Amino acid sequence: MTLAQTELASAMQDGQHVLLMRHADAPGYGDPQGYQLNQCSTQRNLGERGRKQAQAIGEWLTKQGISKAQVYSSAWCRCLDTAALLNKGAVTKEAALGSFFDDMSQSKKQTEDLAKLIQAERIKYPKAPIIMVTHHVNIESFTGKVLNSGDMILVKVNSSGQAVSHKLYPSP
Repeated sequence: MTLAQTELASAMQDGQHVLLMRHADAPGYGDPQGYQLNQCSTQRNLGERGRKQAQAIGEWLTKQGISKAQVYSSAWCRCLDTAALLNKGAVTKEAALGSFFDDMSQSKKQTEDLAKLIQAERIKYPKAPIIMVTHHVNIESFTGKVLNSGDMILVKVNSSGQAVSHKLYPSP
């Protein structure tokens, strides 16, 4: 049985779109003081609800016709765990997806780095779905939209990797 291509799956394979996703539910706000990226126990992490939410999003994506994708994630454990639980393929850590919540002065540079990453990956994988799991500050800076945990935004990008338009997909 083959799945019919949905609008989302078709767009994700046209070489002009990426799916940005805010990590699934992680109780709390920000990270504890002194957290370390290489130690999940020092960070704000997914709760049980977030783990189930990430799995449900992965199942929903499969129903949309996206069974595998190029998956990229922020180095924060809540993003890596969300990305892995989507079950869409190997997860690649990318610094351009890292949060700048603790230092908002990094917004412009991080957003430029994200556009460069998108540009490079769209060239490398022109017809493959690309999913990028990141943080609300990154998504807001890139698209101007605030997403809730687990929400997704399909972003049409230009040849420079900059956002041209978008469509929101709430967490299923």
